[in-house]
Amino acid sequence: MKYVQPIRDKEIIEDIKRRLLLNGDIRNYILFVIGINVGFRISDILPLRVRDLKRPLLYITEKKTRKQKAFEMNPTIRRELLALVKDRPDDEFLIKSREGVNKPLSRSMTYKIMRAITEEYKLEGIGNHTLRKTYGYHFYKETKDIAMLQKIFNHATPDITLRYIGIAQDTINLATKRFKL
Repeated sequence: MKYVQPIRDKEIIEDIKRRLLLNGDIRNYILFVIGINVGFRISDILPLRVRDLKRPLLYITEKKTRKQKAFEMNPTIRRELLALVKDRPDDEFLIKSREGVNKPLSRSMTYKIMRAITEEYKLEGIGNHTLRKTYGYHFYKETKDIAMLQKIFNHATPDITLRYIGIAQDTINLATKRFKL
């Protein structure tokens, strides 16, 4: 099994967002933007409905831990997403499948979408956890607050969190790149 990586390059992230919007792929844009901005697992994002975005906090019940979590999304991101779904009914799934009347996208389809989105950028190690790891990677790079990120991700130790978001691998790569006998 391959180890899933975050998307480390902010320019690639911005280009992906731009291309999804230009292609009119609003559903995949919403999936991508929520995923990189909240740090939830895909299985916790997919049940979100339009009404959830309208609340001041996003409330989810984690499938893995069965704990309820509240998350305050960046106001700019929230406004942008609300503008994209303004004409949709409140009970509609935010990331809706194109099959059926009102069903959420499946995990297997999110994997296919992620592969398709990132294939053109020749990114390796992409999967359903890529969005969550991208959030964590950039959150850590910006704040350097591993304790808070550990709490957000519900990890047992900071080392697990650093390894999960790829910082440990970055450190190893940098050290071996500089090493010379």
